Amino acid sequence: MSFPIALPSNELLINDADAIVIVTANINDLGDALLNEIAAPHIAVDARIAQKPTLIVSDKLPGKRLVISPTGPLDRDYDDVRRFFEAAKAGVLEAKAAGAVKPVLAVSAVPADTRYSNALSVSFLGACQGLWQPLEAREYHGDAIEPIETIYLYQASQQQCEQVTAVAAGQYAARDLCGTEPERMAPPRFADYCVELFSGSKVSVEVIADIDTIDRQYPLLSTVARASYAVERHHPRVVKMAYEPEGEVARTLIFVGKGLVYDTGGADLKVGGFMAGMSRDKGGAASVVGFMEAVAKYQPQGVKVIAYLAVVRNSIGSDCFVPDEIITSREGIRVRIGNTDAEGRLAMGDLLSEAKDLAMGEKNPVIFTVATLTGHAARAVGPYSAYVENGPARQAGLSQQLVDAGDLWADCAEVSRSRREDYDFVKPRTLADDVLSSNNAPSAVTARGHQFPMAFLAIVGGLDKHGCNSELPIPYIHMDIAGSGVEGGDWQHGKPTGATVSSLFAQYCL
Repeated sequence: MSFPIALPSNELLINDADAIVIVTANINDLGDALLNEIAAPHIAVDARIAQKPTLIVSDKLPGKRLVISPTGPLDRDYDDVRRFFEAAKAGVLEAKAAGAVKPVLAVSAVPADTRYSNALSVSFLGACQGLWQPLEAREYHGDAIEPIETIYLYQASQQQCEQVTAVAAGQYAARDLCGTEPERMAPPRFADYCVELFSGSKVSVEVIADIDTIDRQYPLLSTVARASYAVERHHPRVVKMAYEPEGEVARTLIFVGKGLVYDTGGADLKVGGFMAGMSRDKGGAASVVGFMEAVAKYQPQGVKVIAYLAVVRNSIGSDCFVPDEIITSREGIRVRIGNTDAEGRLAMGDLLSEAKDLAMGEKNPVIFTVATLTGHAARAVGPYSAYVENGPARQAGLSQQLVDAGDLWADCAEVSRSRREDYDFVKPRTLADDVLSSNNAPSAVTARGHQFPMAFLAIVGGLDKHGCNSELPIPYIHMDIAGSGVEGGDWQHGKPTGATVSSLFAQYCL
């Protein structure tokens, strides 16, 4: 895996560089007298420079290339640091198209506003988002399709470069895992990618491949996977990862990631073209791996990180599960199936139960589920992640802290409340079962369609017994990234974003 490395530089005119990319809110102030002098006559005759990335050629510059990429307005109430992310992405792609392979990236005219305190770091991450090419494309065409391996960050510290390089590495892995087609990243190969990624690192990896073990220990996941058992290369995997810091542990983060490598909808088959893009339904697990990779690269002190991934294919076939079935979970909860296309919460449920048991013996634990779970999340909050938290997490303000961190790192999210109607929605209708997995309508047309699944997960994971009024409260946040997981909401062709990686890193590792 190759991705651009951030290197610090106190100079713009670096002999080893071959382009300068300036991301700016003011094209008349590029932060350097020479650059202003070079740009001035072009700005005087070309109004497009204020509107889009523009290449200017000058013998006075490394590689003779200067790219000016404007952010647009930054002073309105609704502007945020994504202006820098997007401008840097566009600017670096312009430099790449011109033939640059070692650009200097700089920001100028940054407002004295906390919203833009990470403008340079975010610009680097935006550049990396733009430069990533799919794993299958790299394997077919070779690494030459990603020629930029180094980006100099003007006036960045060594520590800042190490931090953003770690985040970029994590987001790169998350994009690979989320964005790769369903055969290349079938469950066994997803697991293999994780094993290879963390080989020799501070993150340990365990893969559970035995079907009998999965059937016995994770019956809900096994139910989702049942139709895939007929095809060996589609067999499910449970992937477990752990990072133990040097010294004392102050906080433990425990993740459960949804890794649906393909979601046909099962017996509730996706029709009318809605199956396209469902190879990206593993975006939650991909982002969890991405965060683990960032942790492995940066090795933060004081934070222990554990992750469980449900890597499975929801296939259609003669042995697929169907609505009305009742499955007894690891927690002993009898689950009545409402819709087989609500498979992600099932795949994660038993792992969440195991995570809860583990959390009871850990220092200051917080549990997260991360998933491309519902169309409702994308409908409700658009291109943002939706965080639904339990009482202990809400009491500690954990989701809002993550939202605030994400706002500063171009990884935006919104907080949703968990309410009594969500628990009422999944309550049993008969004495034959304990909880309903879902109704049989699409989440996007169901009231509170991204909130009630958190209630289901809390019940099957046993976390409903660890609320504020319990002897052992456990904070739990459900992170639905169905709206934020790919660019532009294009689940078939859009680049994966690695949503949640940078906000989690900023909140818990810096």
